Amino acid sequence: MDIEHLDPDAPEVRELIAASDAFYIDLYPAESNHLESTADLKRRNVIFVGARVDAGLVASGAAKIMRDDGVYAEIKRVFVLERYRGRGLSRQIMQYLENELRHRGIGLLRLETGVRQPEALGLYRKLGYRQRGPFGSYRPDPLSVFMEKQVDVGV
Repeated sequence: MDIEHLDPDAPEVRELIAASDAFYIDLYPAESNHLESTADLKRRNVIFVGARVDAGLVASGAAKIMRDDGVYAEIKRVFVLERYRGRGLSRQIMQYLENELRHRGIGLLRLETGVRQPEALGLYRKLGYRQRGPFGSYRPDPLSVFMEKQVDVGV
C-alpha cells in the first residue's frame, strides 16, 4: 500500500470522492454532512492524500489547516472503499496526515465525524483523539461528534 498526495481533479480521485459522498449522504441528512468539495480540497491550506492497493486508488484523507479558532488542522475526507475496509488503511492515512502536520508545525488536530460510524469513532479514540465541543464554524448537532488531539511538532 502506497500513500501519495493527490490532485482532487484527477478522474480516479473524483470517482473516490463520489463514492465517499454517496456513503455519507446515505448515513446523514444534508444539514449534518460537512463534506469538502473538490474545489475546497484544491486550496493551498489543504493536504489531500490517497492510498493505493495494487495500483488502484482505494482510500483518501485530507487535512485542512485552519486559523479561525486558533491554529489547527481539521481532518477531513477519511474514506475507504467498502471492499478494502478492515485492512488498517484509515489508520495509515491518519498517521501519514499526522506526521505531515507535525512536520509543518501544526500540533492541534481536530475532526468532526458522525454518530453512525462506530468504526471511525473507535479508530480516532485509539489514535488518541478526545471528544470536545463544536469548533470553528460548526454548530451543535446530535449526529456529530467533535474530537481533537494534541501532537508534538517538529518530530
